[in-house]
Amino acid sequence: MLFWHLGATTLLVRYTFRDERMDLRTLALGAVVADLIDTPVGLALFASTSSILLVAHSLLVAALVMIGVVLVTRRGRPRRRWMAIPVAMLMHLLLDGMWSHPESLLWPFFGFDFAPSGFETAGAYLEAIVTDPLRWAGEAFGLAYLVYLWRAGGLSDREARREFTRTGIIHVPIGVSDSPS
Repeated sequence: MLFWHLGATTLLVRYTFRDERMDLRTLALGAVVADLIDTPVGLALFASTSSILLVAHSLLVAALVMIGVVLVTRRGRPRRRWMAIPVAMLMHLLLDGMWSHPESLLWPFFGFDFAPSGFETAGAYLEAIVTDPLRWAGEAFGLAYLVYLWRAGGLSDREARREFTRTGIIHVPIGVSDSPS
């Protein structure tokens, strides 16, 4: 679920932190890193794990990445840029509904097994994913928000794309504060 994670994470994090200068490149990396790691490994080892929700879908990995960012970076812009990765990793866990897969979410605290998918083969699992209308709705939602950002940020313009590629910042106002003035 690429667009679901990219779009929904970007939307939720932008509106939660209200940071218009957030580096969306690192946010995007954090939004998909769990699937980039666990999906190929899980599919390759599906006969033994019966899951694609492996180590990268655990709170432990997100916490270790966050600790690593704090230890390696100094306060200010560098830390803010790189902290987007573990924040997006945590958002990924939320968007995947990992609370319903505690074996993977809390791995290894309750054992070394992962949450089973309920499917006998990787092919059956992939078929269920491809035919699930709820997943397609999530993909459509995420893609719609990304298209909105593209258009509102003027990324059809070569110079705007160049600046986004260089800085990770898209110039789309988040909106007025809800607090009274």
